[in-house]
Amino acid sequence: MSESIVANKKSRGRPSRPNGVDPVSAVGLPLDVTAKVDAWAERHEVSRPEAIRRLVEIGLRTKSK
Repeated sequence: MSESIVANKKSRGRPSRPNGVDPVSAVGLPLDVTAKVDAWAERHEVSRPEAIRRLVEIGLRTKSK
């Protein structure tokens, strides 16, 4: 009797991506803060996610009292 055909087992879920992926952090913002972020993003010609990333980086660089 011949051997059975070996089928490649498919992995479940999303495929892994090269160089990894930054984790997603969902943040709830009040409407007035969202409006201010959007205004900042428009002045700097970036998207809302990029504006949030940059504003967080700016905030982390500042020294607290």
